[in-house]
Amino acid sequence: MDEYKQNLEIEKIANLMVHDDISADEQDTVKLEKYKNQIKSDCNVEDEEAMKIVYETLLYRKLKSSESSDVLKQGTDFGAGFS
Repeated sequence: MDEYKQNLEIEKIANLMVHDDISADEQDTVKLEKYKNQIKSDCNVEDEEAMKIVYETLLYRKLKSSESSDVLKQGTDFGAGFS
């Protein structure tokens, strides 16, 4: 999947999570199953790739809600490996 399509999917799933009142810190795979299945359906990817996108979505939500305007610094704080 190309980066543009993945970013669109992350934004879509992030909006679904907000609508469903799922915390950006959620780690319960049972609760995240819905989003994994949605990604698999939308993007025709396997379980592992879909879960990777789910976790990237959670990270995206944390970064987006961060009070800091320095996204690169926040990415490092969350272990995203931005440089």
